[in-house]
Amino acid sequence: MKAIRVSEYGGPSVLKLEEVSALKPGSTQVLVRNHAVGVNPVDTYLRSNTDNRGPKLPYTPGSDSAGVVEAVGESVKGIKAGDRVYVGGTVSGAYAEQTLCERTQVHALPGNASFAQGAAVSVPYATAFHALFHRAHGEAGESVLVHGASGGVGIAAVQLARARGLTVIGTAGTDKGRRTVLEQGAHYVLDHNAPGYLDEVVKFTNGQGVDVILEMLANVNLQKDFGALAMRGRIAVIGNRGNIEINPRLAMNKNAAILGVALFHASPAQLVGIHGALVEGLRNGSLRPVIHEELPLAQASKAHEAVMQNGHVGKIVLVP
Repeated sequence: MKAIRVSEYGGPSVLKLEEVSALKPGSTQVLVRNHAVGVNPVDTYLRSNTDNRGPKLPYTPGSDSAGVVEAVGESVKGIKAGDRVYVGGTVSGAYAEQTLCERTQVHALPGNASFAQGAAVSVPYATAFHALFHRAHGEAGESVLVHGASGGVGIAAVQLARARGLTVIGTAGTDKGRRTVLEQGAHYVLDHNAPGYLDEVVKFTNGQGVDVILEMLANVNLQKDFGALAMRGRIAVIGNRGNIEINPRLAMNKNAAILGVALFHASPAQLVGIHGALVEGLRNGSLRPVIHEELPLAQASKAHEAVMQNGHVGKIVLVP
């Protein structure tokens, strides 16, 4: 079968399409024929060995895909060949025609969701869920500001927050992005390139500020976020690309919390709950992944360039 392989750390050019051996599931494993593969920013960090977290070389990148079960191990229950599924985590890597998973990494894909949408679920939606509900403890009746709400995680956060009953304020840098954020359920949308846009957040909340901020670019926004935060507010840091100096007194004055978010720290029990909620959200239509672009698997390097560019709306997926 064909797969993208990384034999050295580096830029997008190290992603190579190669012929590799066919996969066979072990007793507790599931083999999925991929119809679509999700591309996430974290894939680029691992490829370049940012923070020395790169996988052992050589490897096949990716953790998210969607497709049809091709075979299951003899001990696998509750899933069978022919079932439509989305994948959240793999044994063998997702950028390939097939992917090998443990049973716990495979989840039912409702018939009303496309394979491209299924490939857009796991990392973006699970991250947004973990940030909003497990880390920031967002509750119905509260308010949330979603920075960068037109990206994969941002759109997921808008839909999840709206479904839970929060008042949602989203930001985006383009007209198209802002239209999308409103279409996906935000009550208010702001241009994060406009001077003083965070002052509008305070106005939208009757001078109180928001209870929760989901921060996608902490090195740019974190210091300014406190001006838009309510007393006892929580800032969940999902994304960051550099250093920032902040005045801790700003957090002290509002009894605020700054919370780091990394999906790989979610507990097994939390992941079960996350995916149970995501499958139901797909089924009832409250969760609707937005696809920005579909590219052939061979163009994985182009996908890695695109996923790190500002301004794209929705999710980038590869098609094997």
